[in-house]
Amino acid sequence: MSGGESTVTTTYDFDREIDRRGTWSVQWDGIADRFGVPDLLPFTISDMDFASPPEVLAALRDRVDHGVFGYTDWRLGEFREAIRHWYATRYEAEIDPDSLVYAPSVLNQLSQLLRMWTEPGDGVVVHTPTYDGFRKAVTGLGRELRGVPLGDTEALERELARPDSKVLLLCSPHNPTGRVWTESELREFAVLAERHGAAVVSDEIHADMTTDGHRHIPWTRIAERGRGHRWALITSATKAFNFPALSGSYGIIGDPDERAAFVRRMETGEGLASPAVLSLTAHIAAYRHGAAWLDELRAYVAGTMGMVREHLATGFPELGWAPPQAGYLAWIDLRPLGIEETRLQEELITVEKVAIMPGGVYGTPGFVRLNVGCRREKAERGVAALVRAAGRLRTS
Repeated sequence: MSGGESTVTTTYDFDREIDRRGTWSVQWDGIADRFGVPDLLPFTISDMDFASPPEVLAALRDRVDHGVFGYTDWRLGEFREAIRHWYATRYEAEIDPDSLVYAPSVLNQLSQLLRMWTEPGDGVVVHTPTYDGFRKAVTGLGRELRGVPLGDTEALERELARPDSKVLLLCSPHNPTGRVWTESELREFAVLAERHGAAVVSDEIHADMTTDGHRHIPWTRIAERGRGHRWALITSATKAFNFPALSGSYGIIGDPDERAAFVRRMETGEGLASPAVLSLTAHIAAYRHGAAWLDELRAYVAGTMGMVREHLATGFPELGWAPPQAGYLAWIDLRPLGIEETRLQEELITVEKVAIMPGGVYGTPGFVRLNVGCRREKAERGVAALVRAAGRLRTS
C-alpha cells in the first residue's frame, strides 16, 4: 500500500548505469538550453535515469511486435479497468470508470479545464513555491497566477475570496517541496473553494511516490462529501514509472456534463480522439504488474534521500534539512547561508560542472531543487558538489 512500510525483497537493479546521452533527453542533451553550458552533470527536469519496470518494457515489446498501430480508443480494452484496479488496491478508493477522461498530458488537461472554467484575466490560486509548468500554463492562457505560501490559510482564503478567483489549483503531493497534504488540510481546501465558488483542480502525478509514513489522499475521497461542486483530478502513471516520453494522462471529472464537455473539446476542437497506443499499454502494465517495482524504487529513493540528509547535516547542520514526504526531488533551503542565487549557480556550473535547478524558477530564490531520481553514486556527486560550492561562497 502507498505510504506503508516496505517489506519487499530487492529484485530490481537501480544502481545500473544507463547512458542517456544522445537519446534526445531534455535533462541530458538539452542542458545547454537552460544553463548555457553543455556537458554538465544534470539534476534538473523531473524525470528519472532508471529504466521503466521490466513488466512495462515487456508489454511494450509485445505491442510493438504486433506491428499495427492504427487509430485507438482509450475507452476500449483494459485501460479504464487498470486505473480502477490501481486506485482500489493502492489507495482503497473506488473509481467509476465512466468518470474518466484522457489527454496527452497532465498540463494539457489543466489547459483544457482552465479554458472551460475561466476567462482571460481570471485568477488561479496556487501554493508557493509553484511548479513552473503551472505558471506557464496559467499565464500562457492569459489568466492570473495568484500564489499563497504553503500553510498560510488566511492568505489562501483571502485570494479565493476575490470575485474573479475561479480555480484553486493544487499540486498533491506538492512539487517542488514534496509535501503530502493531510486529509484535514484537503478538506479545508474543499470548504474554502466551495465557500467562494472556486473550482478545484488537483494535479496528483506525484501521488505514487509517497515515502513510508505518509499517505496520499486522492481528491475523489474529498469530493465524496461535496455538494455538486466543480472539481477534477488530473494525473498519469508516467511520473512514477518513468515513461513521460510516451505521453498520456487521465483525469477524473466529477460532474457528468463537465466530463462530456471535456471529451467533446478533446475530440473535436483539439482533434485528439485517438491516444498513443503505447501509452495505454504502459499504463495498463504499470498498474497491473508494477507495484513491486514501484515499492522497491520508493525504498531506493528513500535511501538516497537519507544520504543527502547526511551530507547536508555534515556540511551545514544549521539547515536542519529533512527528506521530502513524497518524490525524488530534494527541495533545499539555503537561505540561512546567505548565498546569492546567481553566484551559487555560477559556482555550480563553472567550477563543479553540475546543473541543479535554482529556487527562483519556482518563485522562491534561495532554494535549490536537486533531482535524485538516479543512481545513488550520481546523486552523491551532486549533493557533494552543492555542499562544496555553497561552502566556498559562505566563507568567501
